[in-house]
Amino acid sequence: MFPMTACDLSVKVQQKHIIGPINLTINEGGITVLMGPNGAGKTTLLKALHGIIRLANGQVTFATPAKTAQEQQSFVFQSPIMLRRSVLENLAYPLMINGQDKQSAMERARTWATKIGLSAHMDRPAPFLSGGEKQKIALARALITSPKLLFLDEPSASLDGAATVEIEAVRLHQFHLFQIEYTILTNETHQQLVFDHKKGQLILLFCSCLLQQLTSKFANHMIKL
Repeated sequence: MFPMTACDLSVKVQQKHIIGPINLTINEGGITVLMGPNGAGKTTLLKALHGIIRLANGQVTFATPAKTAQEQQSFVFQSPIMLRRSVLENLAYPLMINGQDKQSAMERARTWATKIGLSAHMDRPAPFLSGGEKQKIALARALITSPKLLFLDEPSASLDGAATVEIEAVRLHQFHLFQIEYTILTNETHQQLVFDHKKGQLILLFCSCLLQQLTSKFANHMIKL
């Protein structure tokens, strides 16, 4: 599906200019981090690239047909959205809507519930769990379909220190387990993995426009300054 290319991308809300025009290319593998001050448009850019908000101008293209590319992406929001169902049913849901039979989907969901430390809560209603537990489910639900592109909109931003550590542990485990077989695009500026991996990139946004797109070599140098 790569490269993903944004050409003259811009977003408006009620005729108010939000971001753009932005031109960038995301290649396969590694972690790309969006950096910029509050209000620079980082979350808006993530959502625009994922295709969940309408573009005022420009386009986002992939090396595969749009429908195929969309099926190979997942998005984790800052505030987790839980179905009014059990933990297992939440985890199995994306597999089932992709056509997997219920039995195999639930079995895979059980495996993931164990991976994220919620094996004792499989049958509990997901909306009644803690914020950290719900975000674990959201992350696992995004990863369970083995996406090639994972969008992370600061999923740890509203969590306390302990919950953030747990979320990072899940993500780090999967990152090394899959050996960077998927690409991560995030606006979490503490995501150190980008600077440790040769395919990482740093994208700088300011006043709703892209200032610079840097490889991990230069990003690492900037962070250490």
